[in-house]
Amino acid sequence: MTALNREPGGRVVIASGQEGPVVVIASGDHWLVVEKPAGMSIHNDPGRDLCSLVLAAVRKATVPAMAPDVSGIHAVHRLDRDTSGIVLLAVDGATRAFFGAQFAARTVHKRYLALVHGTLPVDGRWTEWNWPLAEGAGGRRDPMGRGKRMACATRWRVLDTSAHYSLIECEPLSGRQHQIRRHARLAGHAVVGDRRYGSARALAFLARYCQFNRLALHAHLLTLQVPGGTQAVAMTSAGLPDTMGRLFAADQPQGNDTCGTMPP
Repeated sequence: MTALNREPGGRVVIASGQEGPVVVIASGDHWLVVEKPAGMSIHNDPGRDLCSLVLAAVRKATVPAMAPDVSGIHAVHRLDRDTSGIVLLAVDGATRAFFGAQFAARTVHKRYLALVHGTLPVDGRWTEWNWPLAEGAGGRRDPMGRGKRMACATRWRVLDTSAHYSLIECEPLSGRQHQIRRHARLAGHAVVGDRRYGSARALAFLARYCQFNRLALHAHLLTLQVPGGTQAVAMTSAGLPDTMGRLFAADQPQGNDTCGTMPP
């Protein structure tokens, strides 16, 4: 059996990507929840995507409560390549269907942390973005997308602000592609580092002066029922990724860091 690495907090590291490790948040007989780094695809990149790396790790070592002879790893839900955070994986069709039914019934709750451009009032209140969105994702000039637009809602609240950014927690109440990113753009507060919906000027500045080259969006909480359970359980990530935290900390009104002069 191959020894598994552990983070300082005791969480198991089972693989590594260019932007960081893949960490096990929780696991059962036929499922596991992992935290993936930004820049890693869930599938469609054989040998380097999340499912490939997790399958290889499971076969080499004993992930808690999981046998090493699984035949495949399947993602139960989507998470964009550029988004970091929690992903639910299943190792057989029955388990995938069990979780999939909860997603279809909209009983699963997902929350994200995001850095967005601009300073918003920190009042702790939840509010909603309600712009209708088309199925197609569109881009920075047309975030609503082309074609029929459907009702769409994202709950959000401000947790903290720096000189030029706001740290928000958000929860998509519907399931359009890039929903949080599109709604943030429509609100005039694009997600920091968003190559599709953000401004080219801000992206260039972030890369040149801050060495920040990722999307500042992180899936940090997933609430659902697991096989054998009777109540929903909440699974959380380790918190704000280091790259996002450093950028936010450096962007202070009296700071001397170059990133403190970030343009809008």
